[in-house]
Amino acid sequence: MKPLSGMKLFYSFSIYIIAALLMWLQTHYTIPYLREKTGLEPILFWFVIGALGIFLPLILLAMAILKSERYKLNSRTWYKRMRFVRMTGPDWMWSIFGILITGIGMVVVMGIITLFVDKLDYTPSFMEFEPLSAGRYWLLAVWFVFWIFNIMGEEILWRGVMQPRQELIFGRYTWVVQGTGWSLFHLAFGWQLWVILLPMMFIQPYIVQKTRNTWTGVIIHGVINGPSFIAIALGAI
Repeated sequence: MKPLSGMKLFYSFSIYIIAALLMWLQTHYTIPYLREKTGLEPILFWFVIGALGIFLPLILLAMAILKSERYKLNSRTWYKRMRFVRMTGPDWMWSIFGILITGIGMVVVMGIITLFVDKLDYTPSFMEFEPLSAGRYWLLAVWFVFWIFNIMGEEILWRGVMQPRQELIFGRYTWVVQGTGWSLFHLAFGWQLWVILLPMMFIQPYIVQKTRNTWTGVIIHGVINGPSFIAIALGAI
């Protein structure tokens, strides 16, 4: 395996900013345009445009970066370069800890926000939808495909490709760079949801850095993201 070169601040934030602009354009222009033209609920377009127009490009960018580093797209690169390695007992413990502390942190932040606003409104306009009912449960199948693209698209690029190189430059503070860049990517979500997500933005990269295992990020991200949507979709919260 060839030696990695560090990913400096300018290179890192060029990627974060471009990705954030893509997210903003798709969510504030493409999805509203399609909603207006079709009359369909925006969440459907968020699933489709999000998967194919936001998260798939992240995967393609990750592949392009690996190619530029002269890595082959094979299992060795997956394990060694991107650190998708077998989960150990401590890795599972860190993942569970990350899920719990992130969940608690997000609830605390929500409570703080309610002290300053009359109504908690953390759903962006492009994610609006009514709880699922008879004849609409097929949306869960569309969501599941989107969820795979979402979690893997972000974790492959942010944690699998970028973080190992950032650690060579920023050392133990890499999680701060990761969290800051990742939070920029989510600015399009609106300030309330953005602030609520901040605990995850920093806790997750820290745990990935601590374990040196990208799967821990996938697990934390997937568990925080998936069940929460299902609960909202079914009208449980």
